[in-house]
Amino acid sequence: MTQEESQFMTDEAIRLDVFLTQQLGQTRNQIAQLIEQECVTVDGKPTAKSGLKLRPNQKVHIRFPEQKSTPALQIDFDVEILFEDDDILVINKPSSLTVHPAPSVKEPTLVDWLKHKGISLSTLSGEERHGIVHRLDRGTSGAMVIAKNNNAHEALSLQLQDKTMGRFYLAVITPPLKEQVTIIDRPIGRSANNRLKMAISETGKSAKTEFRKLLPSHDETEELIVCKLYTGRTHQIRVHLESISRHILGDHLYGTSPKSDKMERILLHAYNLYFTHPTTQKTVTFTAALSPVMEDYLNKHFDSKEYHELIDPLRIKHLFSTESL
Repeated sequence: MTQEESQFMTDEAIRLDVFLTQQLGQTRNQIAQLIEQECVTVDGKPTAKSGLKLRPNQKVHIRFPEQKSTPALQIDFDVEILFEDDDILVINKPSSLTVHPAPSVKEPTLVDWLKHKGISLSTLSGEERHGIVHRLDRGTSGAMVIAKNNNAHEALSLQLQDKTMGRFYLAVITPPLKEQVTIIDRPIGRSANNRLKMAISETGKSAKTEFRKLLPSHDETEELIVCKLYTGRTHQIRVHLESISRHILGDHLYGTSPKSDKMERILLHAYNLYFTHPTTQKTVTFTAALSPVMEDYLNKHFDSKEYHELIDPLRIKHLFSTESL
């Protein structure tokens, strides 16, 4: 099997598009495009039906189409690399950097930076999302893993699905949480009132976030918290906080207006990322240093010595017990 091909075996009755979405971690639309391009066979027979009902123990083979190369936009920035080998690249994404191109995105993206670097990337996500296994919102900074080949991409996507890949975020919110531990398990879908926003929706996708207090600010009107994602929905942390009348400083979409909150960026950072390395099968953990803007804000408004002790990666890991899963 080449890196441009993949094969899976079903273990239950399931729709073809749903099965491939789960295996590859891609959207239903991306899977439908693969099927329409006659890239998928079931037990050796080509199919063009996304809704084909699969039976247990059927072989699903995918041949990924050759990607057309488009020139990258010129870049005037760099991205910190936390780790790199033949399979993966782990970076500390800066705030204000969009992950991949889209019709509404006019500025260079992380994908453009990757192309300029000449880094070999997986092709499972299509031309516009080379190597992108998971994403961070434009304003959110922090740790991201990028797949450099299709085998690594498949392995990491499965970990996203079965939740063996974990992420801890740091955020500065106002007002402080009421309880030491707050768990929100409510589905999220597109907002009916503002298409730029997501919202709690009973018809949305399941979403679960755990929030834990770390440290109040000097005036006790703000709080540094740590968040653990159990799912990866768009704007998940921000939507779940909004549902309990909290918001992240600098969040002008779900929080206050720029007139009352003049932060130049949202104070939300993907601080810690862990997963099983797709080749070595060892658990690896990466910590992304805070941006100067977030570091400066914490130093001015919080006890510097105390917050540095509280955000020790090992301490944060031990905060979250298996009882809350």
